[in-house]
Amino acid sequence: MRIITLAPYFSVMTTSPRVEIKYCTQCRWLLRAAWMAQELLTTFESELGEVALQPGTGGIFDVSLDGKLIYSRKAQGQFPESKELKQLIRDHIAPDRPLGHSDRK
Repeated sequence: MRIITLAPYFSVMTTSPRVEIKYCTQCRWLLRAAWMAQELLTTFESELGEVALQPGTGGIFDVSLDGKLIYSRKAQGQFPESKELKQLIRDHIAPDRPLGHSDRK
């Protein structure tokens, strides 16, 4: 757990791990980011502490886990598949956890 202080007025307690999905508002990728957040929260309901959506610009669609970039649409040249992103998150937060059909080749 970590405490984030916002202004001098209050603090917010969050639990790790924290996923951040930064999406491009100019490209209208909010629905894609929200769908991906829903998929992650459904799959990792007891392992994730938070999934945050962060608006950005310039064609960005980046996914970070506890501040570390784990997927970048620009670097990969494509959007992450739900299965691929779930596997990346799982490998970091619960490597022994099976993902059922998402683990099949």
